[in-house]
Amino acid sequence: MRINQADVAPSRRLIQIKSELRRRPRLDLNPSQEPAVNIASPATRVSAPLRWTQTLRDRSHVVIRSISPLDRTAERSFLEGLSAQTRRFRFLGQMRCPSEQLLDQLTDIDPEHEIAFVAVIPEGSAERIVGASRYSASADGESCECAVTVADEWQNKGLGSALMKHLIEIARQRGIRRMYSVDLAENLQMRDLATYLGFHMRADPDDASQVIHELSL
Repeated sequence: MRINQADVAPSRRLIQIKSELRRRPRLDLNPSQEPAVNIASPATRVSAPLRWTQTLRDRSHVVIRSISPLDRTAERSFLEGLSAQTRRFRFLGQMRCPSEQLLDQLTDIDPEHEIAFVAVIPEGSAERIVGASRYSASADGESCECAVTVADEWQNKGLGSALMKHLIEIARQRGIRRMYSVDLAENLQMRDLATYLGFHMRADPDDASQVIHELSL
């Protein structure tokens, strides 16, 4: 992803991910009839794990929690299980298998500048990731770049909006003033989700195939 430097300072870790995959992120679902989200007050320590139980629109349940390095195998399975279109919307280009470097960046985050949540369900004695959201803050802490992804079979349940609402609330509590996302212009599901959440869309001045969604916090 490219962003106008006069508008937004770049986020370090998401830029690293982009350089590995050529460009960068997103996907999501139909936001209509979203479930209510009760945002818990998180601990003030940046290292404190966050956790919520979420009831989705179809009455199914997931746990939304902070990601950890222990999620590396589950994160690999999650990314490899996405459809080709979902992966293209997420990474702004095709990616068949996540590299070891990418998995490191996605699961071993910098708690001072990043937040990453996964939505999980039980699978035997382990957990399966069915959605993820994250942001990476700029060096000055004024803005952050965000991304959200939902497994294809879990779309249209309200999971993407739930993941984003938790992410937005934490960003506000940490004093971030602006959240932004760069997406393919053809990603109408992300456009609808961003509009529902209050983001404003503008054309990407560096790439006519992309748009920038921005939210003042």
